[in-house]
Amino acid sequence: MSMSKYEEALSKYNTELNDEVIKEEVNTLLAKHLEENNTKEVKQFCFNSVELTTLKTTDSEESVLKFVEKVNKFDDCYPELGNVATVCVYPNFAKICHETLENENVEIACVAACFPSSQSFQEIKIAEVALALKDGATEIDIVQPVGKFLSGDYESLFDEIQEIKDVCGDRKLKVILETGCLSTASNIKKASILAMYSGADYIKTSTGKLEPAATPEAAYVMCNAIKEYYKETGIQIGFKPAGGMKTVKDVLTYYTIVKEVLGEKWLNNTMFRLGTSSVANKLLSEILGEEIKFF
Repeated sequence: MSMSKYEEALSKYNTELNDEVIKEEVNTLLAKHLEENNTKEVKQFCFNSVELTTLKTTDSEESVLKFVEKVNKFDDCYPELGNVATVCVYPNFAKICHETLENENVEIACVAACFPSSQSFQEIKIAEVALALKDGATEIDIVQPVGKFLSGDYESLFDEIQEIKDVCGDRKLKVILETGCLSTASNIKKASILAMYSGADYIKTSTGKLEPAATPEAAYVMCNAIKEYYKETGIQIGFKPAGGMKTVKDVLTYYTIVKEVLGEKWLNNTMFRLGTSSVANKLLSEILGEEIKFF
């Protein structure tokens, strides 16, 4: 019996991982390299890789406008620091971001396709993505259909992501694995590979709406999957940890994993993003040597 294209893709990679071994490898890597990245230059890089996000039930045109105005104002107040990489909003706020964001180097990302559950009709998901892009989104973040993955329906998962990528065209698509729901390193590896073969431009750990969100172990597995996929296909996929980062040390942890697993080619803010609005001020405070509460 011949393998499906999904089984064939997975067969090219080692997806039988031991969670305890992964944990030990991550601990060893961080013990060896984390402290060397505790520098002003790395914190500056991490700040410029932040995706500044507002995804609240209480968001309104007025609140999103104030959110964008802070990003605009930052360029005037701290021109020497550069800005965040991205503003990230719900799809219905893409237009106001597009109309008011002054820094053309800051991307406009929208969570779409029925974020954060990914539970709806595919037609609705595609329409939401298309509308966000029409209104000015330059990047789209979607959640993989986790239920389909866990039930082994790889064909539907693959087709769904691929259809959404077709709508995005040359705009970047980030696929959120929601690693906290996947439970094992083996599942995270498989989901990473399937997302990349389906057309993801980035793979992202989590929505930040569920616990656990990003973990160093999940990041390590995902970065190794990206590395192996690049070796197999020559296609460079970006990485975004998101959710659960509360301290500068947390941010430096993910930077260290990317640096050691993926290397210099990923150390730019088109290949590495950080979904952690709450740490933006803390990074700024350590860069400038005084308490900053700008965002």
